[in-house]
Amino acid sequence: MPVSSAVLAEMLTPQAVVSRIRAVLPATEANVALHEPRFQGNEKRYLDDCIDTGWVSYGGAYVERFEGALAKACGTKYAIAVTSGTVALQVALSTGGLRPGDEVLVPGLTFVASANAIVHAGGVPHFVDVDEATFGISPVALAAHLDAVGEVGSDGLYNRVTGRRIFAMLPVLDSLREIAKRHRLLVVEDATEALGSRYKGRPCGSLAPISALSFNGNKIVTSGGGGAILSDDAALAHRIRHLTTTAKQSHPWAFIHDEVAWNFRLPNINAALGLAQLERLPEAVRAKRRLHARYSDVFVSLPGLRVFTEAPFAESNYWLISLVLDRGQEALLDPILKATNMAGLATRPAWVPMHHLPMYEQNPQAPLPVAEDLARRIINVPSSPFLSPE
Repeated sequence: MPVSSAVLAEMLTPQAVVSRIRAVLPATEANVALHEPRFQGNEKRYLDDCIDTGWVSYGGAYVERFEGALAKACGTKYAIAVTSGTVALQVALSTGGLRPGDEVLVPGLTFVASANAIVHAGGVPHFVDVDEATFGISPVALAAHLDAVGEVGSDGLYNRVTGRRIFAMLPVLDSLREIAKRHRLLVVEDATEALGSRYKGRPCGSLAPISALSFNGNKIVTSGGGGAILSDDAALAHRIRHLTTTAKQSHPWAFIHDEVAWNFRLPNINAALGLAQLERLPEAVRAKRRLHARYSDVFVSLPGLRVFTEAPFAESNYWLISLVLDRGQEALLDPILKATNMAGLATRPAWVPMHHLPMYEQNPQAPLPVAEDLARRIINVPSSPFLSPE
């Protein structure tokens, strides 16, 4: 659909953004959610099978099928399905060797679950700055910060300001992996929003020794609620599976548990829903990439903002498609959010930077200028796969 000359002449105003979003979306969609699932595959058949057989709780064939399909989709040997992405991150850190009071490096601009998972595992979130080109941890800023505050001890890196061990970081790129190796840090890949994305040809979820996924109701694949832990390490995967199933030893009738553990396994009925969704993941990624291309076409001529686009080395699932206001246009953030939502178009800003939340104001942190800057300029727009032009 070509953009009219009248639209091309528009300047950046809240109503111009509303008009451009409407130009992207199907005319039949009046009130549009930010991201919502559609169940158009085997969902009903698999759920009926769970109900008919009575296998709706933690045991059942769909859990194994879902885990096998996840491992294949992400290019890993093992996947353990759990109750949420937060749980997946918590378990990954706990089984990876996090000690009480250890610090974990995490982006200052992220969903609160990442920081909460660190706390649930007994650690302390340590916020570092992000890169405007990727929205992920900035390798340059991280290296400078660790050189400034880090000191290598006999069992790893220590924060010379707080005295605590810095044990791990959550995201991963090649340059970050090198930094982690140099500073003896565990890398846990936070891929909770990245299922179907690729980095230098490799599926997200396979970029670190241990990774975490989320299947919340608004993700590209949903199981209603749930998550997964991915790894190629057989011993680690076995231990995670054991600990997330109350550390119950295999026995035909006795309930024998050999450790204090968690009841974190994903129910069969959720796995059935997730499996049906996962079967359509390639189709969903293609649809979302078409939708991103359409947004890019429509917004390219509107001055004052840009559509966030993947880096050359990446292939994004575009879970949420983002507009980024130019510097100097920050005052338009709230008016645009108000105008779009009043027009029935669900939009939202980036997350509040973690160090601005009351429970994390005093946490260790690097200088966070980019995280704070981006939080004033990001607008997430309707991104559901079924909104894609065919």
